[in-house]
Amino acid sequence: MLRSVPVGRLAVIVDGGPDIFPVNHMVDHGTIVFRTAEGTKFSAAHGHPVAFEVDGYDAANGQAWSVVAHGVARLVNDADEAIEALSLPIFPWQAGAKPQIVRVVPSTITGRRFTVLGGFRS
Repeated sequence: MLRSVPVGRLAVIVDGGPDIFPVNHMVDHGTIVFRTAEGTKFSAAHGHPVAFEVDGYDAANGQAWSVVAHGVARLVNDADEAIEALSLPIFPWQAGAKPQIVRVVPSTITGRRFTVLGGFRS
């Protein structure tokens, strides 16, 4: 399910409190990869714990789902790993250079499915 949606949410700690950012991502070798510019997400990727969440809804059966991966974010610095990661079809929605590659290595992945009450329709 992490692979089934192009955008997830990266949760990080900023100045002692939680913050969350939407990111375009890909699953690669059991990890979550995204590109970013220098800034908060970049700073969070120096071996700090993070959470990454995706969710979705199937209108045909009224089922919603959510997946959360907890792990550590790290910058991709190895040249061969960077070249491989740059070949992934990650297409950021926001304009501007995103030269940094971040890899989230999950330690746990949890999820759930549930029926939406009231038959929400998109």
